[in-house]
Amino acid sequence: MHNAAQSRNIQTGYSSQRKVEQIKYFGTTLIIQNSIQEEIKSKLESGNACYHSVQNLLSSSLPPKNIKIKIYRTIILPVVLYGCETLSITLREERRLRVF
Repeated sequence: MHNAAQSRNIQTGYSSQRKVEQIKYFGTTLIIQNSIQEEIKSKLESGNACYHSVQNLLSSSLPPKNIKIKIYRTIILPVVLYGCETLSITLREERRLRVF
């Protein structure tokens, strides 16, 4: 019998499944070590990319401040926080998300 930890495939019943180190599932990266630091980093990078896509609008003096806040809360923040309610985060990761 093969050792599942060393094998690249996992046998389940009559089928064989390929073992992977990570997989993206509903926008969340699941990692074999169950480490969420990389997931938080990925979410923050996605949030930064989203911010930079609307940076010209947010830095413009044309829209009033309340519209800029609505843009942040409806476009940027959901990108960062999507799926975070299912993560078991430490205070360090929570602080990183709050700073964003």
